[in-house]
Amino acid sequence: MIIDAHQHFWDPARANYPWMEAPELTPIRRAFGPANLAPLLKANGIDASIVVQCRSALEETEEFLRIAHATPSVIGVVGWADLTDGDLGDTLDRLRTLPGGDKLVGIRHQVHDELDADWLLREDVQQGLTAMFARDLTYDFLVRTRELPAAIATAQAFPQARFVLDHAAKPPIAGGGCDEWTNHIATLAACGNVWCKISGLATEAIWNDWDAERLFPFVAHAAKCFGEDRLIFGSDWPVCLLAGSYCEIKDALEACLARLGGQVREKAFGVNAMAAYRLV
Repeated sequence: MIIDAHQHFWDPARANYPWMEAPELTPIRRAFGPANLAPLLKANGIDASIVVQCRSALEETEEFLRIAHATPSVIGVVGWADLTDGDLGDTLDRLRTLPGGDKLVGIRHQVHDELDADWLLREDVQQGLTAMFARDLTYDFLVRTRELPAAIATAQAFPQARFVLDHAAKPPIAGGGCDEWTNHIATLAACGNVWCKISGLATEAIWNDWDAERLFPFVAHAAKCFGEDRLIFGSDWPVCLLAGSYCEIKDALEACLARLGGQVREKAFGVNAMAAYRLV
């Protein structure tokens, strides 16, 4: 099974997405749903996808579960739930009783938008993670370089848990990279319980001036650190449309992974996502 492990659905006419207010995001400030994604998956030889949260609202998680229930190609939902809520366990149990609840595979919070770089280390957040891991869910890190130390400490605090690093922590590709990102990625990977999504990289480059060659050093570093068993492909559609079409993004990442070996590419396009999210 070939899996796109990171895609989104949204409709700005029906809900508020604070991160989408920047003028440069106007091209994607419209509705995107399963009917828009289906032909792209078919055209690019993708069998299934995992839909990932876009806003901090349980209503969205519930909606994604309904979509997953009605859409066979959506095999997993990484939703949102309030990690600071003392009743988080009950909330997660309730979500799993809903139609599509069996496809809830993980939780994510937009940590890089928090003012506190150490938000992940707050006592209430750590308690929430404990409740989440007790239910065998995966946690997606949405962080940049600034928050990587807290992500490292969190992965170390839960050695038996599963974490997925979204977008390789958004390396500063447009600026040529930085040693801080490079070093932190190596330390996080050394935890052993973190997978890394090779997703969202083109939008960290200069949108109208990038190619696979310029993405490759960042993919290669992630591969060196995480190894062939912990790299995961994700399109980051429709955010990726800011920098290129679905096909352009997929082909560029496939080319990068293929340079690292056929087995690296093969595992990143399915097997590793299934392991990270306990997909069956």
